[in-house]
Amino acid sequence: MTVGTAVLSILVFPGLLFLVTLGLAGEFVDRKLYARLQNRVGPPWFQPLADFLKLLGKENVIPEEADRPVFRLAPIFALAAALTAFLYIPLWKTASLFPFDGDLIVVLYLLLIPTVTFFLGGWTSSSVFATIGAMRAITQVFAYEIPMFVALLAPALLANTWSLSGIASYYAAHPWLWPVNLIGLAVALVALLGKLERVPFDIPEAETEIVAGSFTEYSGRRLAFFRLAVDCEAIVGVSLVAAVFLPFGLGLTPWLGVLVYLAKVVFLLAVLALLRTLFARLRIDQMIAFCWKILAPIAFLQVVINLVVRELI
Repeated sequence: MTVGTAVLSILVFPGLLFLVTLGLAGEFVDRKLYARLQNRVGPPWFQPLADFLKLLGKENVIPEEADRPVFRLAPIFALAAALTAFLYIPLWKTASLFPFDGDLIVVLYLLLIPTVTFFLGGWTSSSVFATIGAMRAITQVFAYEIPMFVALLAPALLANTWSLSGIASYYAAHPWLWPVNLIGLAVALVALLGKLERVPFDIPEAETEIVAGSFTEYSGRRLAFFRLAVDCEAIVGVSLVAAVFLPFGLGLTPWLGVLVYLAKVVFLLAVLALLRTLFARLRIDQMIAFCWKILAPIAFLQVVINLVVRELI
């Protein structure tokens, strides 16, 4: 790959422009499905883009006692981390844009950065509401991250590789093995709800209690970038789950492969919207207890199953 091709891939397709477009479209799909499941009309297709453009034109306000450098840079780092993680995930081919051994671990840690920026942005805002939201956000990390890590690492044990491209290639070559990871798929989707701070794990941004959580003091383009980072993180999360647990349509012709990939993204977003509809918000202590007492043991069960299957085959 030449330097020019690499730069074009990073900035346009399947990089920044593609991810941002897909993120805004994914927000519409999520909000529309969530509304229809609640017997509401939902927003028009252009609403996420309109919200983003409107925020870009708003005034940027920085609290007087805030840590100004951290307050300004947090949204940029959140968006940059989501974009970087996206480049290492195989989408419609068995290889990602920049594959290497161990990229699964790198992607998992990159997806941790947005939550850290939410915490830093809220903590340095010098607002009571933002501080409470920041503490809840960072507390949730210690609940859902372990089940999510274990659930995503279990298929890697069966494939005997820490590379996402290697995992995709293995399950594409052994399609009959993907049902073995169904338990891990369920755990990963539930943990992804926690990572995205969506119902029932939306306590860090409970608008009826703490306004907007970590984002309470953000406005203008910084809030726009934070919201865009959340949208992009959702697409990266479902793309990661699709690459690891749903190895269908990999290696097809480019356009057909893209269509299959988009279908998997829409399907997973629909599942997340359905889960949001079925459950009510949990308290932070309930969320932590659920992840450690129920979700984590189930994730480790998937590891045991995969180790047994690997020995058998």
